[in-house]
Amino acid sequence: MDYFPIFLSLKQQPCLVIGGGEVAARKIKLLAKAEAKITVIAESISETVMTMEQEHGLSLFKKKFVDDDIGNYRLVVSATNNHSLNKSIAKICQQKNIPVNVVDNPSLCSFIFPAIIDRSPVIVAVSTGGVSPVLARLLRAKIETVIPTQFGQLAQLADKFRSLVKQKITQAAQRRIFWEKTLQGVVAELVFAGKSAQAENLLAQQLEHTDNSMSEGEVYLVGAGPGDPDLLTFRALRLMQQADVVVYDRLVSPEILELVRRDSQQIYVGKQRNNHTVPQASINELLATLAKQGKRVVRLKGGDPFIFGRGGEEIETLMEQGIRFQVVPGITAASGCATYAGIPLTHRDHAQSCTFVTGHLKDGSINLNWQQLSTPNQTIVIYMGLMGLKDICEQLIKHGCPNNHPIALIQQGTTAYQRVITGTLANLPQLIAKKEIKPPTLIIIGSVVNLHQKLAWFEPSTIQ
Repeated sequence: MDYFPIFLSLKQQPCLVIGGGEVAARKIKLLAKAEAKITVIAESISETVMTMEQEHGLSLFKKKFVDDDIGNYRLVVSATNNHSLNKSIAKICQQKNIPVNVVDNPSLCSFIFPAIIDRSPVIVAVSTGGVSPVLARLLRAKIETVIPTQFGQLAQLADKFRSLVKQKITQAAQRRIFWEKTLQGVVAELVFAGKSAQAENLLAQQLEHTDNSMSEGEVYLVGAGPGDPDLLTFRALRLMQQADVVVYDRLVSPEILELVRRDSQQIYVGKQRNNHTVPQASINELLATLAKQGKRVVRLKGGDPFIFGRGGEEIETLMEQGIRFQVVPGITAASGCATYAGIPLTHRDHAQSCTFVTGHLKDGSINLNWQQLSTPNQTIVIYMGLMGLKDICEQLIKHGCPNNHPIALIQQGTTAYQRVITGTLANLPQLIAKKEIKPPTLIIIGSVVNLHQKLAWFEPSTIQ
């Protein structure tokens, strides 16, 4: 994070703007919205700034700037076209620990102006760190379209009832649920429709009939997909933002964890080969225990919960104990990784069927139906097969697959670290032995692998 986003209260705080042109006028307008007490120093003052004098109570000084002009200001904006002067102003401010913004020169700034969406008291700020103001403006325009103009009125209504809700609903978790339902329900829609009085009456009624007892907990089994956060479903993201507790495994990418509610409790239960941080039975009981405490629990699982994710075992426990749950499908690794690698799992010239299997070693061996997997005109997708790759290739050759049968290993598919290594059953184990492979990985076997070079479209941003 190049800049730490922070909101300052500038009401009646002394702020200095150096420069009197159109650029300075734009900054003055923003500071005036924050009710700052603004002083302007410039040798030449534009008509636009002159007209702001009465409207915003500006203190105008038509003079040459000198170093002593920087006194005890809360912040300073330098909006001149004199680079040496701007540099000198920035240096003085930094020595005095006064926040300074030099317009269109991020290297001299200790703070920058974001693009602002104003729904006071709700304020949304967008910044690119000064790299691309146009991009920030475009993002602002997109956000403007999804935030109703009455959003500030909704916030004011919530503030009006805040103390009453706190008195009525004593538990913080219950209050959070009440506000989530209120601010996303009929009350909010009435405010957006301009019916504030009706919204207020309805909110009062809902609060009066609210039970202060602990609500029933619930578990959401959410498929996090293969790694790219853009592949999350809308429903998954919504539940992740509501969760009181997030229980996640090692296949959930850091980028996806960034999307969960900031103040949620996060519990890692990752499992690696021969190193189960938390046994599956304990995970099942953990989910049930948390739900019984009245918490909304997201069980965040890489890929899809019902495809080698053991989600079925987890909801069996929940059903046995009478706990409510939901299952949110995710894009399984086979689909996501194959697509990002440009390998269609089915193609009428190559494969008429596709089989998903696990290559997880048990007792030092892989027990699969090798005869069936060696049948022509199909695609085989193997999860968790990295350690057993050599054995897998040998068994398929032994049961009739040709030595030159195509095979691909996809590392960290759909992410910036994706790498695709292709070869044959005879040579892939030797090829990857010379490379540092970073799990998770997926193995695809079949003639569809030959389409990779032609159809590969995804370009990872990280050079391996």
